[in-house]
Amino acid sequence: MDAISFIHEQMSKKTEFPPFRSGDTVIVDYRITEGEKSRIQQFRGDVIQIKGEGSTKTFTVRKISNGIGVERIFPLMSPSIDTVKIVKNGKVRRSRLFYLRDRVGKKARIKERRVK
Repeated sequence: MDAISFIHEQMSKKTEFPPFRSGDTVIVDYRITEGEKSRIQQFRGDVIQIKGEGSTKTFTVRKISNGIGVERIFPLMSPSIDTVKIVKNGKVRRSRLFYLRDRVGKKARIKERRVK
């Protein structure tokens, strides 16, 4: 085992999230700290990419808010992420869904994948 993977293993917080893929619609409960106060905010959208490995693994979630596309990158091993809930499993053929940035309305829909 090399030094980098050893450090990633030691620093990683063991979090159990359901396995999700690109195209899935998820709700991420993210802890926001403002001064001394702390609250949990939900971010609901489609996963458009999963990137990295180990403790540097991140995923990008995209949603449409008031007609404007909003993307947020979440580190998977972040202590700020409370839970990740899968709302819908998407049926896509790619792992990076950047083409959704150019689409609006019904063209931006992702078909639902049936889970056995």
